[in-house]
Amino acid sequence: MLDTRGELEVETLLKIVLALVAVLLVLQIVQALISGIASLLGPFFFVIQLAIAVLIVLWLVDRL
Repeated sequence: MLDTRGELEVETLLKIVLALVAVLLVLQIVQALISGIASLLGPFFFVIQLAIAVLIVLWLVDRL
């Protein structure tokens, strides 16, 4: 039986980990921006989220 473990180099694994950390940081920044916008809009933010969800559903079922 052939052993195929360990085919990735250390540099490749480090690049993957770095990319995942970068994605995590971007998601945290986006979350902070959205929460800031939500605090500015107050109760209207839920209505905007609902409208965006409805537009996405309409687009997916080709009704838009």
